[in-house]
Amino acid sequence: MEKDLSDYRKSYEKGELLLSNVPENPLELFRDWFVEVDTNFNVDETNAMTISTLGLDGYPKNRVVLLKKYTHEGFIFYTNYNSEKGKAIANNPNVCLSFFWHAAERQIIIKGTAEKISENLSDGYFESRPRGSQLGAIASNQSETVKDRTELELKLKSLESKFEGKEIERPKNWGGYMVRPVELEFWQGRPNRLHDRIRYQLQADYNWKIERLAP
Repeated sequence: MEKDLSDYRKSYEKGELLLSNVPENPLELFRDWFVEVDTNFNVDETNAMTISTLGLDGYPKNRVVLLKKYTHEGFIFYTNYNSEKGKAIANNPNVCLSFFWHAAERQIIIKGTAEKISENLSDGYFESRPRGSQLGAIASNQSETVKDRTELELKLKSLESKFEGKEIERPKNWGGYMVRPVELEFWQGRPNRLHDRIRYQLQADYNWKIERLAP
């Protein structure tokens, strides 16, 4: 099976990114871009991001997760700690996050270190989730093989009966990670493939080195 995609082309013309108008702190630029995309562009799940980990088998792996909070310290998402990604992070906490907002012709790539957030923060977020999502987190042994979907549905039904009328506590193998960034690259599409790329790198004194990269 073969398909030639060499004629797939697009001209990027929706913005610019110049060293003269970026803030000293990349988290401020992330916030500004996120708010602008979320407000002004028709993007489904602006908070959808790809996280890349190095697996126990030595291969990198990407998957899409949802950003649930960003702060001056970093980026928080939630998952099963015993999942494939959780095991990969436990073995090597260096990860990469990326956002691609096609409608805005923007991309952000973030290198950082993932660490578990406090249990009380994970508890607070778990309590805010819909009840079905709470039960789903318990029902799914994420990344493990299952015979078929019926197995999962029966387990969920059993849990619905077990916890009927009861509060659902967060399972200890489920919670949040904070990714603390050491490098952020902001990409703005431009005409003629001369895209704007601005890179921030965290220095030993905790200031950020800002550079323009060739597209």
